[in-house]
Parts: sequence; C-alpha cells; structure tokens
Amino acid sequence: MEKHVTILGVLYIVFGALGILVAIVVSVAVVGGGLLSGEQETIAVTSIVGPIIAFFLILVSAPGIIGGIGLLNRQAWARILVLVLGFLKLINIPFGTILGIYTIWVLMKKETEQLFAVGANS
Repeated sequence: MEKHVTILGVLYIVFGALGILVAIVVSVAVVGGGLLSGEQETIAVTSIVGPIIAFFLILVSAPGIIGGIGLLNRQAWARILVLVLGFLKLINIPFGTILGIYTIWVLMKKETEQLFAVGANS
C-alpha cells in the first residue's frame, strides 16, 4: 500500500499545481480581455473579477497540494484531509470520480491505516 499512498500524494500535488496554473491563466485572460476592450467600465469589472476567480481556484487547489505533501510524509492528518477530498471528488465526473474512488480505496484499507499508525509513532 505504500506505493499507492505515494502515487496518491503525487497525484494530489500535480492536480493541485495544475489548478493553481489554471487560476493564473484564467485571471490573466479575464483581466487582459478587459484591458484589450479599452472600455473603462469593462476594465474596472475585469480587474476585480479576474483576481476573485483566481483566489477561488487557488483556494480549491491548495488543500490537495497540502494533503499530497502530508501523504508523502505519512502524516495522519493528511490521510483524513485527502480522504475528505476524495469523497468530494466523487461529484466531479468522470476524472474526479475515478480519483475519488481510488483515493477512498487506498486510504480506507486496513494496511494503509497501519502504515499511518506506524508513521505517527516514529
């Protein structure tokens, strides 16, 4: 199960980083689109909306990165965090559902629980 936990940790870090990258690209596109329009009202709205969208996307992506790093370090709190994220991912069809099922399968195994119990004692 150690290999599966490592794979999960890496997946959550990668998808979290991709989420942050998307946040930056979307924010730049929204603000840039407003600037290209040349209209003061559009510039004012997009200069507010772009960063708000980026903040929301980063807020959604950050727990995955934090949980992934915690899984790689075999932290017990990270197992709980990523398990909650796994249940939430079930809603995101189809890829999130696949990752959510894999997350739940790995982290609910007795072997995984023991792996994190050993990590907490050392």
